[in-house]
Amino acid sequence: MAASSLYFRRAGEGEPLLLIHGLFGSLENLGALARPLAESFTVYSLDLPNHGRSPQVDSMSLASMTETLLAWLDEQKLGQVHLLGHSLGGKVAMELELRHPERVKNLAVLDIAPVDYPPHHNDVFAGLLALDTTQLQSRSEADHLLKAHVPEIAVRSFLLKNLVKDPQGGFAWRMNLPIIHRDYPQLIAANRRGASFGGNTLFIKGGNSDYLQAKYRDDILERFPKAAIKIVPDTGHWLHAEKPELVARLVKRFLQTP
Repeated sequence: MAASSLYFRRAGEGEPLLLIHGLFGSLENLGALARPLAESFTVYSLDLPNHGRSPQVDSMSLASMTETLLAWLDEQKLGQVHLLGHSLGGKVAMELELRHPERVKNLAVLDIAPVDYPPHHNDVFAGLLALDTTQLQSRSEADHLLKAHVPEIAVRSFLLKNLVKDPQGGFAWRMNLPIIHRDYPQLIAANRRGASFGGNTLFIKGGNSDYLQAKYRDDILERFPKAAIKIVPDTGHWLHAEKPELVARLVKRFLQTP
């Protein structure tokens, strides 16, 4: 995929900082962080391939998305950048750092580790794939049908942001759901082994989330020996949406520390 086709937005002035969203998401999901961070950095918010307004491609992996991001950095004439990634975006950011450490100054990872994860999204995929989007009459109908598989209203609201009206009638997915589903095992796979990054890396855990567990410490330090871990209390996996001011302060302080 041509790097020029990646959809992105730029805001602010200062050292370049790239924000990368998670699975099923888009650049809007990190908007609550982009705004305060743009006070100190030139913030580039990206849609990953097969997500948001970026093009749909026929395969996905951490390695392939990393190479797409590298080409995008070259195209934008960005040499060394700061990275911030949430969930899948954190995995992609870590992969870029491990494969091309010369391009990364500092990395902040939100609530994910560089390990193999068991499938977390079987119910979500079952619900999304069961929807006949061409026959939907409204978003409320989609929400009602999805509820059988995804009882949490906040999660359904997040997922249904991908649903857009089809000019031919009904609705369609903006994301490339079939490919995301097929290649999901590659997206939750461990990050590159046998490589390490000697720069500064900050992992920020949602206090109530089980994505970033103590048992992953060795896997983290093997790849990121200078890693620090902070915990944001009373938050889940979407800590950046639950306490954006606190997360933004932690990230800004980390990135601005010499």
